Amino acid sequence: MIKKFVQTIQNIWKIEDLRTRIGYTLLFVFLYRVGSFVVLPGIDANKLGALESQTDEGLMALLNMFSGGAFSNASIFALGIMPYISASIVVQLLAIAVPSFQKMQREGESGRRKINQITRWLTLFILLFQAPSYLLNLQHTSGAALGAGLDWTFFMISSTIILAAGSMFILWLGERITDKGIGNGVSIIIMIGIIARFPLAITQEFTSRVEGAVGGGLIMFVIELLMFVAVICAGVALLQGTRRVPVQYAKQSASGATYSGARQYLPLKVNAANVMPIIFAQAILFIPLAFVSYGGTEAESSWFVRNMMDHTGWLYNLIFAVMIIAFTYFYTAITINPVQMAEDMKRNNGFIPGIKPGKPTAEYIDTVMTRITFPGSLFLAGIAVLPAIAGKLLGVQTEFASFFGGTSLLILVGVVLDTLQQIESHLLMRHYDGLLSSGRIKGRVG
Repeated sequence: MIKKFVQTIQNIWKIEDLRTRIGYTLLFVFLYRVGSFVVLPGIDANKLGALESQTDEGLMALLNMFSGGAFSNASIFALGIMPYISASIVVQLLAIAVPSFQKMQREGESGRRKINQITRWLTLFILLFQAPSYLLNLQHTSGAALGAGLDWTFFMISSTIILAAGSMFILWLGERITDKGIGNGVSIIIMIGIIARFPLAITQEFTSRVEGAVGGGLIMFVIELLMFVAVICAGVALLQGTRRVPVQYAKQSASGATYSGARQYLPLKVNAANVMPIIFAQAILFIPLAFVSYGGTEAESSWFVRNMMDHTGWLYNLIFAVMIIAFTYFYTAITINPVQMAEDMKRNNGFIPGIKPGKPTAEYIDTVMTRITFPGSLFLAGIAVLPAIAGKLLGVQTEFASFFGGTSLLILVGVVLDTLQQIESHLLMRHYDGLLSSGRIKGRVG
């Protein structure tokens, strides 16, 4: 195994283009991580304890995780890549509902450039609202961190510009990684933000187990690591799971006779929605609770609100799981178009054996997608609530428990698979062995 690993590294080093791309990727990632520790002008980084406590759970913890801790550091990269992700989701939904966006999607490369430009402008628009909100929250939670003689108006204007520029610079870094590096740049930026929290999380968990703060000792810590590996394997299976539908293509010989060509397969993903249902569900559950928090102790004293504010409680996770299942069906329905797939198949003289082309084919694909989406949605919901289960039943610390499932695990696994798949493609294209001796690596797209 070690020999295979060393040989793979040597093969990667021999390919100049691949070596250069990996170097560019590491350089851009380094710039991103350095910027995460550059604090906004006028803020004392030693007095941000309240802001750090606020990011221990809820949507704030999700934002802080995606930014690699820059959110709790009051960094120039505090808003991270999330405004662009939000804008991308909005544009994606518009492309489904608005005819003009649908037309742009069909225009090929020129349409893609227009959609990307609209997404950037929408990102900037979101930043102009999100940056002041972040600064007002910073003043509310960690007002002591602001300088005594600070001009608040000037600070708001200048810091809003800095935060917006920081997020747009991160987006630029992501695009450069996509163009000059290896893998999808935006996904890698998110992955690096998540990985940056892992060393601290596992160190805290090890310390709490060994020193007896939680109990169980070193043996329990080893069991946790084994369970963590098992969950990663489950995440890989979920992201790579497909149902292959056989497709036959009719071909014509030189004499005009029609015959059946080689059989191919249409891969239908078990989890076509990927991690989006979890993100949607988390955002929607957080919004009402954010408004309730402004209602004071009376609003927070009700049984329902108290249970919904407990992110490890059974009620919150039950509703969370149900919403994930519902959003999985919704997102799959808006991203997978059986009618379009059936039309493309018919246009290319393809058909599913035993199924008539056209509408019956579309209905068959829709039925198959409905059947495989149900177990996929249950599996996704199960992985999403695993951090709460790990925290409640095993006493895992909050930081480490977040890696036991949910958004962080699926993003990590998905991005790693996609990146390794690209590296393997470079190796195979130059007639080198792949990364695995047992077969090729499959990314999230198959």
